[in-house]
Amino acid sequence: MKKLIGCLLFIGLSFFATAQTEVKVMSYNIRLDLKSDGENWWEKRKDRVSGLINYYEADFVGLQEVVHNQLLYLKDSLRGYGLIGVARDDGKEAGEYSCIFYKKDKYTVVQQSTFWLSPTPDSVSFGWNAACRRVCTYGLFKNKKTKQLLWVFNTHFDHISKLARLESAKLIVKKIGELNTKNYPVIVSGDFNSKPVEEPAQYMMANMQNSRNISRLVYGNADTWNAFEFNEKPDGCIDYIFVSKDNRIAVSKFATITDSYDMKYPSDHFPVLATININK
Repeated sequence: MKKLIGCLLFIGLSFFATAQTEVKVMSYNIRLDLKSDGENWWEKRKDRVSGLINYYEADFVGLQEVVHNQLLYLKDSLRGYGLIGVARDDGKEAGEYSCIFYKKDKYTVVQQSTFWLSPTPDSVSFGWNAACRRVCTYGLFKNKKTKQLLWVFNTHFDHISKLARLESAKLIVKKIGELNTKNYPVIVSGDFNSKPVEEPAQYMMANMQNSRNISRLVYGNADTWNAFEFNEKPDGCIDYIFVSKDNRIAVSKFATITDSYDMKYPSDHFPVLATININK
């Protein structure tokens, strides 16, 4: 009888483990490569950025402000990651990427693309008085073990135009509705250049869940933009990880990572990291 009970307990625990998928997601604006940054120039901190990402081992890493030479460096230095995404200024290699790195041993890419945050999202374009072209990269990923499918989006909103930020939020929510016809879980990471009380973030939170707000355990302050100012208080939460409003989704942990070295930060943004649990 004891052997039978033990066997049934093992089966039950095994079923629970396979019925739930844990997904770790990081969003990180790594600051583009500008020699004028001086002591904070990419060449002086790139190993810190890649080391941080490798250490925390997120399944998906949504990056912002990545120019092509940074992409090539990260492609070589991040262990076990594949990537999706194109650059915003030509749909190839010119300008910044909002790329997604993913763990190749855990996930395969079923579908992927990039659209522009503009009234003409399928072509290289500026949107709504934006200072720069802006994009959103997305993929439909399949977990190799559990076969769970999920959408992951990553983006970077304009820093000048308020209208562009709000319309970009509306466009992403619209695109999710168009793509997610089979109601798979959805994750959206990014630098939204919008504080929680402002319209773009409010629109996202009205249509999705802010993972920080629903996490069972939260570590670190909400502010994510540090401007490389080690001795100053960071100014505002503008980096987020959103998840779809779905009873299958729970967030167990959320952290704002404030790692530093020699009284410096690896980037002018702090990365945020969410542990997301998805029930089948």
